[in-house]
This record gives sequence, structure tokens and C-alpha cells, in this order.
Amino acid sequence: MKYYDKLIFELSKPGRSGYSLPENVFGAAPAVPQTLARKAELALPEVSEVDVVRHYTNLSQMNFGVDTGFYPLGSCTMKYNPKVNEEVAAMPGFLGLHPLQPESTVQGALEVYWNMEKALASITGMAGFTFNPCAGAHGELTGLMIMRQYHLLRGDTKRTKVIVPDSAHGTNPASAAVCGLDIVVVKSKENGLVDVADLIPLLGDDIAGIMMTNPNTLGLFEKEIAEIAERVHACGGLLYYDGANMNPLLGAVRPGDMGFDIMHLNLHKTFSTPHGGGGPGSGPVGVAAHLVKYLPTPHVVKENGKFHIVNAAENPESAGQVSAFMGNFGVILRAYAYILMLGKQNLLLAGRFATMSANYIKECLKDCYKLPIPSICKHEFVFDGLIDDGASKTEDGHGATTLDVAKRLLDFGFHAPTIYFPLLFHQAIMIEPTETESKETIDAFIDVMRKIAAEAAEDPAILKGAPHNTPISRPDETRAARQPILKYGDA
Repeated sequence: MKYYDKLIFELSKPGRSGYSLPENVFGAAPAVPQTLARKAELALPEVSEVDVVRHYTNLSQMNFGVDTGFYPLGSCTMKYNPKVNEEVAAMPGFLGLHPLQPESTVQGALEVYWNMEKALASITGMAGFTFNPCAGAHGELTGLMIMRQYHLLRGDTKRTKVIVPDSAHGTNPASAAVCGLDIVVVKSKENGLVDVADLIPLLGDDIAGIMMTNPNTLGLFEKEIAEIAERVHACGGLLYYDGANMNPLLGAVRPGDMGFDIMHLNLHKTFSTPHGGGGPGSGPVGVAAHLVKYLPTPHVVKENGKFHIVNAAENPESAGQVSAFMGNFGVILRAYAYILMLGKQNLLLAGRFATMSANYIKECLKDCYKLPIPSICKHEFVFDGLIDDGASKTEDGHGATTLDVAKRLLDFGFHAPTIYFPLLFHQAIMIEPTETESKETIDAFIDVMRKIAAEAAEDPAILKGAPHNTPISRPDETRAARQPILKYGDA
């Protein structure tokens, strides 16, 4: 019923209540000190229980997520989260743990940490991992702290610069800046790959390392990674791997074998844990053998058949402590369940299917959308807007934009892809289908994208007015960000 689509305050009727309390026979509670007491009554809505339930149930159905539809968000890997992961994380033996329990009472949980570390080390080619970082960007910062600690403890204080490709995730330079490092940008070639010729003059005794994603944010494998690794190592720098795009490489290629020294993973991307809406998350950091001693504490080790938590006092060379305890255990459990469920062979298939799905969509749509780099991609790819945006049909000569395409997709029940990123392309549309979607779902998405392209060519006004079928159309996003209305009645 549309009646329940209103704000909860609009459903409010004076004197209406959803509850009643029995008579208080226990006496009055101590008075709240006047300094803490409110000057006026709370402005709460007056509604019945059934109105509250229906209102919030209807409101929940307006949300979009991987459990409700296809989410082709490039660079973010929004793939389905298997429910068995949730069941494992909800097991009482895990759910009831407290981080301050004695080691002897949490050996099973510490074994999960230990086994998960070994699993990720095997998958990535790294020697050790920490699970302490609580998100991908947090992992980036932690990895850069390790890089800095490595150079400082060697007395190599001149190394204050980090090289970042112009196609990198925006968090890469941000994390480097937070870590107190200077950012040097290396250009990409027309084929979307790092320009080694541009890289060579940047290398010197002031370079701490280079941050790279492989495949990069265009979904392209950096074919010259072996030469890049050799040249960076030759100048004394380290290679940092942004593992946000690890999904297509599962079981096929390992960052450690490419020459990377440090990396982070996004468990909520590659290993199917929920994105969490800002948390909880997990951005474990892996390192090569010569950097293990710099991993943050606390850290789990195995000694004499028992699991032990190493603290800062036991490892003074550690890069420090980056979280209160050892990360978000429930997220780690979910990822561990996913790895055990798929096994070695099916992890390999996950990467292959992700790559196949992306190339299938790309080839089916390249006659409607501009494809700046036509080569084979990995898990994702980037269009640069519409081939025919309908500009000739408009009075002002402005056709449909990437934003218009994204808004129109909402009318057909699909979440929009990532738009206007990477910044290499003005009208970027970054699409990542992941390995979890059926051919039927992917074909339906292709059909809608083709329909939208046809609409743009014939009548771009259809797209410019979209979405037409959602609860709200196009809010003033700038005003909403700068002048948010946070309370009912303030509008």
C-alpha cells in the first residue's frame, strides 16, 4: 500500500500508540539530574505497531543488494554471499567468544586464524598474513606502514616517495599520503598498461616502492610486471599489490610469483563476505618472507602444537598495532568457509568464470558503447559512454551521458555499474559481472543495456528523465551532501 510509503512522521496521529505498559508498582526511579535532563519532550511519531511494521517492511523492500538483483559494480566485486558462510559465523562456539579470553580457551578460533593465514599465503604466494586491518584501505595503510618500517630500520631514510599508476584506485595515493609518503604518478600507455619507459626515469634511491593493481582498474593484466618488478627491486624499492582485483587470478596467478613484496586483499570482494555498508570489513595484508617480522601485532603463531598470540613486546620490529585486537573475526570465518567450500579446483573456476562473463558482456555491447581498449579483459572492463548518445536529436546538442545510462538501468531492476571511474575516460562505465551470475541474468542485462542505447539514439530525453519507476527520481545530490536534512520538519 502506498499509504505506508510515507515518512513515519507522516503516519503519526496524536494519541496513537503501539504499546502499553503495566502500572508501575516498584516506585519511582531516581530523578535524572537537571544537567542531563531534556528541556523538551522527544519528538517521536505516534503510530500503532502494525503501522510501524508495515512502514519499515515496505522501506526495506526499497533497498537494493546482491540478494535482490544483479549488481555489476566494477572494481567493487559485488558477488553473492553464500548463506553457509553466515551459518558458520553464527555457530555458538564462535559467536560467543570475547577477544580478551585467555589463549587456552580460544584455541579453535586461533586455529581458524592460523589456517586462514596459510590458505591465503598459498593462494597469493606470500609468506605470512595479518588480519588486523578492518577494510581494504586500512590494509593499504598497513602495507605502506610495513614498507616504511622496512626502509627505516635499515637506515634508508631517503625513501619517501611511492609510485602510483594514473589508473590506480583512488585509495592508493590517499593511503600513501596518510602514511606520510609523497606520490609520484607513472603514466599508462594507450593500451591501458603501465608505461615502463615513463617509469624508468622515476626510479632512484628516494623510491620506497610502487603500488599496483594487476589486473589493473581497466581489467587488463599488466604484461610487463616481471620487468617492472626487476627494475623497482634494482633501485631498492618494494612492490605493493592492491588485491582489490584478485578475483580473476584465483588459482591461476599469484602476486608473490610476480615479484610483489606486500599486498592486501579485500575479503568482501574476492572471498564473498558482505560489504557491510561501511563495516565490518576485512583487509588482510600479506608479505614476503623477508618482511614477516614487520607484520602488525597482535599476531597468531603456532608453538609446540598450541596457538599463541604474539604481542608488541615480543616483536619490537613490528610496524605497530593497527586495530584493537586481531580484526573482524566473523568476516574471516565467512571467507574461510568460502575457501573450504570451493576448494582448490573451484577457486580456479571462479576466476575463469568471472573473466569469461566480463568478456561476454563486453563483446555483446561493443557495437553500442565506446570500447576504448578492445583487448581481452579479465574480471571487468570499461566503456567510454554511448556510441550514439542522441545529441543530434536535441536542441542544445547534448546527448545522453553515462549518468543517464546508469539512472535508466534502475528502471529495469538493475543496479548501475561503476561510473566516471577510472578517470582515464571521461564517460567511463566500468562493468564487473563476477562469476556468480547465470547466463540468463547476464543476457537480461545485455538486452537492457542495448535497449537503453537504442533509446538514447532515438530520444535521449527518456534517459535524461530517468529513473521513472523508482521511489524517488533524481535528487539534488550536491545539495543533499552539502545541506543534508537530518530531522523531520527541517525541510
